[in-house]
Amino acid sequence: MANPGGGTVCNGKLHNHKKQSNGLQNRNCTKNGIVKEAQQNGKTHFYDKLIVESFEEAPLHVMVFTYMGYGIGTLFGYLRDFLRNWGIEKCNAAVERKEQRDFVPLYQDFENFYTRNLYMRIRDNWNRPICSAPGPLFDVMERVSDDYNWTFRFTGRVIKDVINMGSYNFLGLAAKYDESMRTIKDVLEVYGTGVSSTRHEMGTLDKHKELEDLVAKFLNVEAAMVFGMGFATNSMNIPALVGKGCLILSDELNHTSLVLGARLSGATIRIFKHNNTQSLEKLLRDAVIYGQPRTRRAWKKILILVEGVYSMEGSIVHLPQIIALKKKYKAYLYMDEAHSIGAVGPTGRGVTEFFGLDPHEVDVLMGTFTKSFGAAGGYIAGRKDLVDYLRVHSHSAVYASSMSPPIAEQIIRSLKHLMGMDGTTQGLQRVRQLAKNTRYFRQRLQEMGFIIYGNENASVVPLLLYMPGKVAAFARHMLEKKIGVVVVGFPATPLAEARARFCVSAAHTREMLDTPRNLP
Repeated sequence: MANPGGGTVCNGKLHNHKKQSNGLQNRNCTKNGIVKEAQQNGKTHFYDKLIVESFEEAPLHVMVFTYMGYGIGTLFGYLRDFLRNWGIEKCNAAVERKEQRDFVPLYQDFENFYTRNLYMRIRDNWNRPICSAPGPLFDVMERVSDDYNWTFRFTGRVIKDVINMGSYNFLGLAAKYDESMRTIKDVLEVYGTGVSSTRHEMGTLDKHKELEDLVAKFLNVEAAMVFGMGFATNSMNIPALVGKGCLILSDELNHTSLVLGARLSGATIRIFKHNNTQSLEKLLRDAVIYGQPRTRRAWKKILILVEGVYSMEGSIVHLPQIIALKKKYKAYLYMDEAHSIGAVGPTGRGVTEFFGLDPHEVDVLMGTFTKSFGAAGGYIAGRKDLVDYLRVHSHSAVYASSMSPPIAEQIIRSLKHLMGMDGTTQGLQRVRQLAKNTRYFRQRLQEMGFIIYGNENASVVPLLLYMPGKVAAFARHMLEKKIGVVVVGFPATPLAEARARFCVSAAHTREMLDTPRNLP
């Protein structure tokens, strides 16, 4: 990929998600043969992988009550703001100082309105302090509020052995210390806790080189580079690959790190409907035919941004179709595998393995070590010339501090575990157990009558709740029953699609997964 250009205006919107799949109207369950045949260079390639994804729409009365709930909440919110303005009710939110009333407001009014009048009422369901390792069970510190969730105080009580359905600990490798972690302890004693330098200065260790070689071997690509922060891996590397005069085609449900990286690049951004190849092909065709706005010059570069597994929807990218399109229109493909590497595919090698595709078909493979590997940081992998280019031009490589040595050793240990280089098959067994747990948990939730989203192989399981009051009630009830679950609402999801998000782990036992079924 060539050098990027400078800066220009970008456009892009994250939501407005319509339940479509490849241009077809969705039913309760969509089953698509993901590319039964695709013409590439005069040859026909066949893919027999069947995608099973569920995006069931809510009954009409549920949507009516959901919008009514938001409407009533908005009316009471304006009433309470009126009372606060007149000093009848105390305002605990961030407000402009009196001496700056003639200034343009520093805070965004709508987000503050939402925070004051809805989020604060149910804020106790987020930021819960954990005081143990995030294994299949964890301990939660109990806290209460005396001012309607504006502030909290700890009671001193610890809620023990809460079933952890909220951590991205897919393979169960984020755990308490045991003898298998001896190498991490040894690295800590030799190298210390941090590097205190960038990779370009005094921050490249032999451990970083060992890790990068192992990542490249695991992914079956030429080279890889690791970074200390997963979010920055996207937001700081995309601007190094594209710039002014380039075009980014981004899935509408891409993670914020991808959205931020695209905006920072200065490239023009256009959005295609989630996993909808007809929408993507239309944008590609128009880009090739019409070129850049006003000048009609050809785009310097077209980059398609997708994720392997979408963490809010639990859906898997329709990769074979997208690869066929990127080849047809001579575009580049950047795939974020934060939630799929280690968790998808027969041996945990991600979406390319899941579809039986050559990893070299994807131009830029990105992933993080924060989920399946129980560590921190991220990687970019692909051709050697791509990685060498990023070593020089990536802001995350040039300016950010290097990855901590014990973290690097934890990732090395996890990769060797997955690849069987530790002399056992336990890593492979974890991947298989995760697949079994995922299918079992999804099947049982559907049998109980819940509306769940996503692919049957995705370990992130969104359970739709819709109503804002129900979001808070559900999370509180789960904690009372010693089940820790993450609830998500607007603006992280569309307004009327609030949900609980269960994260399945290989460390979960069948008894743990059956616990929600036995609740009164």
